[in-house]
Amino acid sequence: MLPVIRDQGMESVLREVVETLAPLDRTPCSPGERQAAEWLAARLGAIDGVQVALEDEPSWGTFPPTATAVGLLGIGGALLSLRGRRAAAALLAGLCAGGLIDEAQNGPRLLRRLIRRRRSTVNVIARAGDAEAIETLVVIAHHDAPQTGILFDQTMLRRAWERNPERLARAKRSLPQWWIGLAAPLGALATVISRRRAPARAGLVLGTLGTALVADVWRNATVPGANDNLSGVAALVALAEMLETDAPAGLRVLLVSCGAEETLQDGIRAFVATHGGRLAPEHTTFLNLDTIGSPHLIMLEGEGPIWMERYAGPWLRDLVADTAERLEIPLERGFLARSSTDSVIPSRAGYPTATLVSITDWRSPANYHLPTDVPENLDYGTVADATRLVHEVLRALAVRAGGESHPAAAGAGPESAGPESGAAL
Repeated sequence: MLPVIRDQGMESVLREVVETLAPLDRTPCSPGERQAAEWLAARLGAIDGVQVALEDEPSWGTFPPTATAVGLLGIGGALLSLRGRRAAAALLAGLCAGGLIDEAQNGPRLLRRLIRRRRSTVNVIARAGDAEAIETLVVIAHHDAPQTGILFDQTMLRRAWERNPERLARAKRSLPQWWIGLAAPLGALATVISRRRAPARAGLVLGTLGTALVADVWRNATVPGANDNLSGVAALVALAEMLETDAPAGLRVLLVSCGAEETLQDGIRAFVATHGGRLAPEHTTFLNLDTIGSPHLIMLEGEGPIWMERYAGPWLRDLVADTAERLEIPLERGFLARSSTDSVIPSRAGYPTATLVSITDWRSPANYHLPTDVPENLDYGTVADATRLVHEVLRALAVRAGGESHPAAAGAGPESAGPESGAAL
């Protein structure tokens, strides 16, 4: 049985958001994604002291089509190397490896822009807190939802936990699934160099498996995404409700729900590109809420599908951990993700970054990219804990900035505004 939330008002808000948006098909760049953004903008704009803007941004759609095409290049390279066509094999292998790293590791996305049709996503930007403050906290989530596939089945992981729960409980780094995609091009190049057939054969097998798994995701449906990531979106709304009556002086708060996260970060890339010039890294921090509806709340320290990148600003993560301990909210830290989140983009730009996620006993987000990711399977207690934690963190940031937290009088503060297009930060 899922735990009961002590704050029934917060639970009502969280359930309202999740249960309203979960039935929508929120595939990145789809009409359903836009409908979700418009509803969210209206919901946030109805809160006193919150000003909202909708921003259309470029995207190139979900990642499986590009990843499948790249995988086929690697398979072709492996086949050509086995046939002795060394130059052609090396060329295809290089294109495959470069394209895969460009996609998975959030590179400049040259291949995606070259072969995919440009589409549109939408970001929701809500401004709250002290509008005159220099210091800014950007709390991000994403309102699009992922596709499912065999790749995300958790049966083997659960069995491993059942057989050896103590050992799995120590795991803080997921398996590097994207490395499978590098097997074919690396095997092909090894065969080209050594003229031994074994590397290409092994790469061909693994590359074919990896490409088939990605193609399976491509053909499958989008899931409801209650945990990934309506849990984070609901927390943004609940946080805005809290700021209506308990806003800190000395800290501006931006509540940003990005579109197209499941494309591998098109929405947040656009947000940082559009607004980075007005958000100085020395006065701005980012806190990402991504899949916070599993039983155990954790904090990531870095991520990297191909190689690991530690987030900027370790002091912020220390602050989050200390705040959680003070609030007696269980929070385990030290985790490194082999999947990508929106956090890597602001971290690369130099912004101190922290990421809150959640996991099950078998060290995986509950119902991750599965059809069972529905509202009734969401741990609202964890979502509420994450929301309370973020609110207390922003109060601590306001103190660091020299401000004082103050309850706002009912109806006081700037006049609330409905969604606008491209409102300035």
